[in-house]
Amino acid sequence: MSTPSATLTVWAGSWLAGHSAPDDVLDALRTWAPQQSVAAGDPVTGGHTGLPWASDETAETAPGAGIMVLLKLIREALVGPGAQVRLVLPVPGDVRGIPVGTEFAAAATEAGEGLLVGSPGADGAGLVPVWTDDDSLQWRVYATPIPPAAHPDMPLGEAEFTMREAVRDAADALQQLHTTRLDSGGPSPRDLVEDELEAHSRHQYPDSMPLRARRILDIADQVAAILTVAEREPASAPSSATAAAAQESLLRPLWNAIREARLAAVHAR
Repeated sequence: MSTPSATLTVWAGSWLAGHSAPDDVLDALRTWAPQQSVAAGDPVTGGHTGLPWASDETAETAPGAGIMVLLKLIREALVGPGAQVRLVLPVPGDVRGIPVGTEFAAAATEAGEGLLVGSPGADGAGLVPVWTDDDSLQWRVYATPIPPAAHPDMPLGEAEFTMREAVRDAADALQQLHTTRLDSGGPSPRDLVEDELEAHSRHQYPDSMPLRARRILDIADQVAAILTVAEREPASAPSSATAAAAQESLLRPLWNAIREARLAAVHAR
């Protein structure tokens, strides 16, 4: 699993459908961090929920509530027609599917992930995970409107095809950017990619998750690992603004494809 938000989305969906127990959801979350808490993301939400408010300045000193509260909050927000739990993976320049101009939107865009819980067009809840240190994760809760219509996900068949094509394109990009450093005596590109993938292998999928959706997420992780190696292990930094722009134009479409495929797979039922 690529993010804590994706883990919570798929496991909460399995729990709500009666396929998993609450402890299964919590165990899946603890794979990310042994210490987790829940806090309001802003004072208004704190007043509505009774949760302690944790700003970025106070996160390390405000312990928040235990993560069992997450399940209660999700259950309470799932009221009204079409209520659902949806993963969001916003990035600057592409914030489709989130309520623009809200505290939740700002927090989710900064984190690059989050969840929306509720009925389209109604008030609901937004959740954003924030790392307070290497072993501690705090879930920030926001009272937020749910956009009236969700951005349609890519069909699973298209998502799987796109990811299989992206494996080749990512490998080509790795070679084109000269990130292999074959003469450095360090780890090979294959070893670096395997190291990136090892972290994802700790996270389990619910048994109820469609097999095709699992394959898509696994392939997306593989593509992301290749791109991460390409970005972290360059032979040299771009020598000019033009070179930097060329590198961005080469990798950005692949990262966008990963995001689209992951959303389709996570929301598959």
